[in-house]
Amino acid sequence: MNQNVKTALITGAGSGIGRAVAQALAKDGWHLILTGRRKEPLEETADLCEGNPHLVFPADITDPAGVRQLFFTLEEKFGRLDLLFNNAGINAPAVPLEDLAFADWKKVIDTNLTGAFLCTQEAFRLMKKQNPKGGRIINNGSISAQVPRPLSVAYTASKHAVTGLTRSTNLDGRAYNIVCGQIDIGNAKSAMTQKMEEGILQADGTQKVEPTMDVAEVGRAVVYMAGLPLDTNIPWITLMANGMPFMGRG
Repeated sequence: MNQNVKTALITGAGSGIGRAVAQALAKDGWHLILTGRRKEPLEETADLCEGNPHLVFPADITDPAGVRQLFFTLEEKFGRLDLLFNNAGINAPAVPLEDLAFADWKKVIDTNLTGAFLCTQEAFRLMKKQNPKGGRIINNGSISAQVPRPLSVAYTASKHAVTGLTRSTNLDGRAYNIVCGQIDIGNAKSAMTQKMEEGILQADGTQKVEPTMDVAEVGRAVVYMAGLPLDTNIPWITLMANGMPFMGRG
């Protein structure tokens, strides 16, 4: 594989933020590895992306063996990895903390945190041995990595933990030219934000319609972060819909 070709792996690439980032990176000339649980949405994303080759590889990122096979196939086809975008994430039902089922808690932690760790671990193994060595990892932290919404203990805990993963990845990657940054996104318009446009529970118990932003702006931000030389890093960036209830009280 030509070492001048930029390769990026995107998890949760079948919809929403993952799809928008894939489209933006493809337009910027990256070759993509698109992964998620279901093949059909991944193929739809690939069809929307410019250029080629783009590899569609369905995988369960909570399964260590599945992640190893993903990276084995990636290395076999592309020879290297320049960018990992840890984006895959799920939420749990919005129920009182004491009523959250353990299975729902575990599913969120397994996907949002353990999945990101397993992909980061395999990315380290590849980035350390490839020539030239090194690469970039960007984690999707979410606004919930900073402050919670009501009735979101599993999602909030997982995203706070992703911040710890970002910090440790950045530190442990120094010696190998592996850099890590995090993008905390608020109300990027997608299927997940429909409830915010209809009215969502606030900290004071009221329901409020919240503004959203074009998800394409997330793609633009990731392209900028990904395009930096490896001697430069943005550890954290917050990208949010203007006017959403984040800066003030309530």
